[in-house]
Amino acid sequence: MYTGRAQLTSSDIKKIEAEIDERKYVIRPRLIGEVQEARAQGDLSENFEYYAAKKAKNENEGRIRYLERMLRTARVISDRSASDEVGINNTVTLYFEEDDEEQTYKLVTSIRGNSLENRISNESPIGAAIIGHKAGDRVEVKVNDKVSYYVVIRNIDKTSTDDDEIKRF
Repeated sequence: MYTGRAQLTSSDIKKIEAEIDERKYVIRPRLIGEVQEARAQGDLSENFEYYAAKKAKNENEGRIRYLERMLRTARVISDRSASDEVGINNTVTLYFEEDDEEQTYKLVTSIRGNSLENRISNESPIGAAIIGHKAGDRVEVKVNDKVSYYVVIRNIDKTSTDDDEIKRF
């Protein structure tokens, strides 16, 4: 359930800290240099390069602030689970009874969720429903108070790695 704070694993935190360091110590100095170089070209009223460099610098600063705020307010969760239970970073094959179809998903934290790549968040209706369950379990997925459906957990692959990129906002 969403608590207003990002749920992050220790691995997510390390990735965010690495991105912040890269943005502060590599990207920021380069962008400041680009702003200074564009400013030196003269008349700022019609200097597209200056405005583009300034915009890139401001976007970088905004991303740093966003990530730092996320770290300050995050709730740290474990990515460990029992050997036979669905947990974070596991790849799970689900059978959707209503559609008579199987789908395979990787269960990740919300900042790494990407439905186009079949990575579902532990905070999504499906993710919240299946976490902690075992292969063979029939689980009700509640979309809201009036809509729900059932899935059967067919397979849990624990060999998944945690090498996904942190989603850019």
